[in-house]
Amino acid sequence: MHNNGIPLINGVEYGWADVVLCINGVPVSGITAISYGDKQDMQNIYGAGRHPVGRGKGRITPSAKITLLMSEVVAIQSQSVNGRIQDIAPFDITVSYLPANGKIVTDKIRNCQFVENKRDTKEGDMSIPVELELLPGFIDWGKLS
Repeated sequence: MHNNGIPLINGVEYGWADVVLCINGVPVSGITAISYGDKQDMQNIYGAGRHPVGRGKGRITPSAKITLLMSEVVAIQSQSVNGRIQDIAPFDITVSYLPANGKIVTDKIRNCQFVENKRDTKEGDMSIPVELELLPGFIDWGKLS
């Protein structure tokens, strides 16, 4: 049971081990983190009185960053004509959450491009994770299947 007294439905939460990530349809195993979201401009609209009478919605701004092992970045970099991952054509990233006993959820981060390429390592590192900022076009949020 959860703390609020509601019984567990299936007892399964989504976890990192359930994540399958594909870049342009190709599964990526050398990923250690992904972060993505979107933010929409909103404001209250006022008329007569002191309280809002409505709400206005504006542009939606997506954001994303991905952390890959250096070997994965080098493989992606080899697809670029000039070695700059920033010059790779826009691509989609599919993030699927596949728990053993739960609902599959798939998000699609559309029309991504790398904003940067960098390396950051220090003595004692046994792998080199590379955090890269992405510029996504928009996000198709989780369709349950």
